[in-house]
Amino acid sequence: LQEVGEPLKEEKAVAKYIRFNCPTKSTNMMGHRVDYFIASKAVDCLLDSKWAKAKKGEEALFTTRESVVDYCNRLLKKQFFHRALKVMKMKPDKDTKKEKEKGKAESGKEEEKKSKKESGKDEKTKKEKEKEKKKDGEKEECKKDETPGTPKKKETKRKFKLEPHEDQVFLDGNEVYVWIYDPVHLKTFAMGLVLVIAVIAATLFPLWPAEMRVGVYYLSVGAGCFVASILLLAVARCILFLIIWLITGGRHHFWFLPNLTADVGFIDSFRPLYTHEYKGPKADSKKEEKSESKKQQKYDSEEKSDSEKKEEEDGKTEATRNSGSDGSGGERHSDTDSDRREDDRSQHSSGNGNDFEMITKEELEQQTDEGDCEEEEEENSESKPSHEK
Repeated sequence: LQEVGEPLKEEKAVAKYIRFNCPTKSTNMMGHRVDYFIASKAVDCLLDSKWAKAKKGEEALFTTRESVVDYCNRLLKKQFFHRALKVMKMKPDKDTKKEKEKGKAESGKEEEKKSKKESGKDEKTKKEKEKEKKKDGEKEECKKDETPGTPKKKETKRKFKLEPHEDQVFLDGNEVYVWIYDPVHLKTFAMGLVLVIAVIAATLFPLWPAEMRVGVYYLSVGAGCFVASILLLAVARCILFLIIWLITGGRHHFWFLPNLTADVGFIDSFRPLYTHEYKGPKADSKKEEKSESKKQQKYDSEEKSDSEKKEEEDGKTEATRNSGSDGSGGERHSDTDSDRREDDRSQHSSGNGNDFEMITKEELEQQTDEGDCEEEEEENSESKPSHEK
């Protein structure tokens, strides 16, 4: 064993800085609750400290990670902390037995299935058997790939305990070190001091001056009245809610100071002053109307989009028609002429009044000959130039 001297003031200051600035966690070790830290985080913490910055006439204490590791080895030898080993807690024997039984049952089922397949399918060729083996191998690989993914989630939730490590050396990495040095923080010291003074002052209350005792009496009475008023408010608001709820048949929900008993700040517990909700048939109908209106808006928007598309297509077709209208002027005139002839025939037939009378074959032939002659005369008249007409 090497004899180690007492720690220096600088070493105490560095250890205190690591103790209060490096992130720590707590766990069980040898039946005791202890705090531990990780080596790499402690090294990062010291490299960001004031000792890593060089002053005007002095050199920096920590320049590289190696220098920090050497200094932490000194602190470890002076028993500010010691190295520990993580030991994961094993599952109880019952769980392991159940898992083994499940594995055996599954293997027995697989063997039975294989035997049935072999007995029922003797006519299979070797190629088919090889394909089945390949499929089985792929399934097993998929299972293997899935199994390592599941323990990762469980590792974060696994409980572990710490045990003393045989090799007490400080190493930069994910090594675990348990704190032995436990200084009192300044805040805890100040709070404890104030608490002690308050207890002593309370015990010496009879020796206080008369004016101070009267003032403390009135303060205590005021504080008691305030607490009692808050309790009465909490009861009164519940009674008011029940009265309104019973009178309206559960339709109106009125809460006075709704956040009074909620987990909020002191000022927020008195805001808002009240809340009111109506839960009747109209409210349900309004909800349904809102949902229907939303659906109608969506349907209308879809219809508008469809109509706009149709208008665009109609505009395109009209443009194409207009472009081809110049070349087809003669054809349109001919169409109008034929329409006029049909109108004239209809008028002629209506004027005779013999639409529903019996007509002989000779009369029909005469009428058709007359119509053909009229058509030829009209065509000849159209073919003549305009000045001859």
